[in-house]
Amino acid sequence: MGISLYIDDQPWGALTLDAMQPGTFDTINPLELRAFIRLTEATVKAAERMDQLTARAEREHQVARNFIEDVGATEIIGNSPPMRAMKEELEIVAKSHLIVLILGETGVGKELVAHQIHRHSPRANQPMVQVNCAALPENIAESELFGHTKGAFTGATTDRAGKFEIADGGTLFLDEIGELSLPIQAKMLRVLQSGEIQRVGSDQTIKVDVRVVAATNRDLQKEVADGRFRADLYHRISVYPITVPPLRERGRDVLLLAGFLLETNQRRLGAQGLHLDDSAKQALQQYQWPGNVRELEHLLSRSTLKAVAEQGRDSRTITLSLRHLDIDLSAAAGLSAAPSPALPAATDLQPPTLKEAIDQFQRELIRQQMAKHNNNQAAVARELGLNRSNFSRLLQRLDLR
Repeated sequence: MGISLYIDDQPWGALTLDAMQPGTFDTINPLELRAFIRLTEATVKAAERMDQLTARAEREHQVARNFIEDVGATEIIGNSPPMRAMKEELEIVAKSHLIVLILGETGVGKELVAHQIHRHSPRANQPMVQVNCAALPENIAESELFGHTKGAFTGATTDRAGKFEIADGGTLFLDEIGELSLPIQAKMLRVLQSGEIQRVGSDQTIKVDVRVVAATNRDLQKEVADGRFRADLYHRISVYPITVPPLRERGRDVLLLAGFLLETNQRRLGAQGLHLDDSAKQALQQYQWPGNVRELEHLLSRSTLKAVAEQGRDSRTITLSLRHLDIDLSAAAGLSAAPSPALPAATDLQPPTLKEAIDQFQRELIRQQMAKHNNNQAAVARELGLNRSNFSRLLQRLDLR
């Protein structure tokens, strides 16, 4: 005997009963059967409602956690031309729902940029869920991202929502997306194309409304060429790429960041009057910072501990000098920047005019920066402190397009 089950007037499934003996169902009271059907439908509906409430609770918990974290959050620090250009890009894209790909070296602050995008987006009151793709074991990556049903694999004792479901209505930050395996990349592409996820062990699809912000320190174009990253996924996530400039290209921003980090150390250590002397400031500006902002943060934490131990926590002021900094200035000096472009040589017959000299200087500077940034015009414009339209006009005027 088969019984159709309806949830909210929509067909949900069927319940079948098998009898061992002929005529077993002949004596069943139709009223009792209808009551049993209604009870079954109510049980299924209650179970689905519990799943919805659980997912909602997880999302609300994530929103609350984001709020707590944001209480101490800071705006992006930096006034150098590359940072001003990047902030302009953030202001433009944050207000949209576009997928953003954040590019940059390790330690430049890609996570902070992702939080900034979410905080200033229309989804700011919804959760921002973060996934470190590099830390996802291959055997559970699909379950973590898309969820699973009870019994889908050994240890799956309950249904579980994945990160996409938890982030529904909000933002999903996929940090180090370049580390995902090719099979997971294929499933990720399908979700981004359809807006639907499928839990491991389930045939049903679930609609999700998620804004994806991805980040990587890899050259994804090279990864695509080498067959380690899907070209179709790369084009799907690179709708609006933003490059975070390395600390060595940010000039005096290093001193602004150092001041902020010293204030943080003051509160954390209960010290007061932490400041850098001139020798320390000069060293911070000369160093090349291969580890970027993260290296600066760790360096100042170590240096603060040394200075506090030497001068006493109760001192009215605590000065960090060059000897407190763990910096190899000889190595820093060896890491010189690219040579400055040379001015055109004048001849006795026809010396260049001032305009010709300036144009030639600009051409050489732009050629150097284009080579440095693999012909990425947006990155070059940011480094030179120009917006894209002005930079495009400059290229056209100098015949460099």
